[in-house]
Amino acid sequence: MSHEDAFVRALLAVPGEAPCVGAGLPCVLPPAFAVYRNTVIKGCVDALEANFPAVVRLVGREGFRAAAAAYAREHPPVQASLLAYGDASFGHWLQAWAGPPDGAQAGPSGRPDLGYLPGVAHLDRLWREAHGAADASPAEARGLAGWDPASLARLPLRPHPAARWAWFDNLPVYTLWAGHRQDPVPAFDDLAWRGEGALLTRPQAEVRWQPLDRAGSALLDACAQGAPLGEAAQAALDTDPACNLAELLPQLFAAGAFLQPEFPIARGDSHGPHRSDPDRKCPTACT
Repeated sequence: MSHEDAFVRALLAVPGEAPCVGAGLPCVLPPAFAVYRNTVIKGCVDALEANFPAVVRLVGREGFRAAAAAYAREHPPVQASLLAYGDASFGHWLQAWAGPPDGAQAGPSGRPDLGYLPGVAHLDRLWREAHGAADASPAEARGLAGWDPASLARLPLRPHPAARWAWFDNLPVYTLWAGHRQDPVPAFDDLAWRGEGALLTRPQAEVRWQPLDRAGSALLDACAQGAPLGEAAQAALDTDPACNLAELLPQLFAAGAFLQPEFPIARGDSHGPHRSDPDRKCPTACT
């Protein structure tokens, strides 16, 4: 074991455990080492608390910090920046934590049920991603006016750089997350345990969120993969045949989910976009 590995192992040991780890480190470390260890672990816990505010409020701060300290010892940061610390595994790790922390939301059976925690942690992560995404002008639905259906079907819609979305099967993740991002936190006495989706956008320099149905999530997934509007709409209908596209698309545009085009497209052009008329407006980003 190298000196560096031995130092890290001693640093992450639980206070009171014998730190005899070899590589020249003494079995009895000086008192100053405990101060340094506490500072490092506290920094990790503080970062996790800042990164997952809805999770903190959902499970209780005291229980969260105790769990976060244990997580930090098992999964120390691998980057100097702690902005993304915990993104890869913290939600699932916390779900498996031995016994739910005090204050955990009860599941449909009335017993503590942490199956929603990875999803809530994921939405906390998406909020940070939306907050830190590149600035860009969102597209407006009024740009669609006057387009013929064939041209609209060929339009490639690009999600806005700050748009984030997710669907969660069988769990009210969005309701729990949104409720714990506001003051006061609402009661969840009549919480319906069913699948929910979420859309996060940042149209005017402030992250906003709203519920998103499964069809909307499927449409945005298709757009993110480069599908034109016609194919994306079909993906939404395949997911939910009862989907009302006439309501869904304006909802997504109003939320700022799509990117403003970089150049115009001529309406009714059967051969795709061109740049000949700078006064014409494209409702979406085009390639």
